Amino acid sequence: MIDLKQTTETVCGIAARCGDFLRQERRKFNRSCVQEKNSHDYVSYVDKASEAILVNELSALLPGAGFMTEEGSVAYHDEACYWVIDPLDGTTNYIHDNAPYCISIALRCNGELLIGVVYEVCRSECFYAWKGGGAWLDGNHIHVSDVKELTNAFIVTELPYNSDAYHDTALHLLDKLYGNVAGIRMNGSAATAICYVAAGRFDLWLEAFVQPWDYAAAALIVQEAGGTVTNYYGADDFFGGHHVIAGNGHLNKFFLDLVAEALPVGMAPEQSSNA
Repeated sequence: MIDLKQTTETVCGIAARCGDFLRQERRKFNRSCVQEKNSHDYVSYVDKASEAILVNELSALLPGAGFMTEEGSVAYHDEACYWVIDPLDGTTNYIHDNAPYCISIALRCNGELLIGVVYEVCRSECFYAWKGGGAWLDGNHIHVSDVKELTNAFIVTELPYNSDAYHDTALHLLDKLYGNVAGIRMNGSAATAICYVAAGRFDLWLEAFVQPWDYAAAALIVQEAGGTVTNYYGADDFFGGHHVIAGNGHLNKFFLDLVAEALPVGMAPEQSSNA
């Protein structure tokens, strides 16, 4: 039996220590070491080293648990419990010395997200939650906003790398939102942006072509903060999908209708992972 509260607190410490590593490496970072995984999608030795640190410490914390990681340093072998890790969410921000960027760690067991920890390095903030335990930021309870009117909504989204497939969707969103909401932002780190929704700093986040390690930890934090997370079709079994909306609950229906008017090219109803 996993003590979720105690394990979450331990994971927060692991994430903070790894955050110190990222902070120190940033001071001497050389952009010549950056590799391009896909068009405009970057990775560096820092991502890989950060992942190695996390895998090592989390393996000791919960022996036998598997891993789903962005950089693929370890393979997932259908373990009932496994860590979902992004060792550096916001790599493009990091290599350009631009905030924010973070470490994201989730624990999923038997199809349920049980723990979510996101450590935002630039502000040294740790967002965390365990199932049934509420959402927290550095020891303080957090909750989603109560904004109900679109005109007051502060929205965060991104323009994904899959520009051909998302071009019309992006233009549609901007056309419908620009001038009709309080503000639109893009911050370059999905996990951080979702946590900002959990803390009430934003009212809703949506992004397409994301991976579970981008959103898993933060999604649980939003849910425990009283928010709603679904895929672009409104299904709450979003894990394993690649098009996700996280909001305060009041605005989600409007945005589901909005993206339905201009879905990304090739997007079809998703079968969520039951892993």
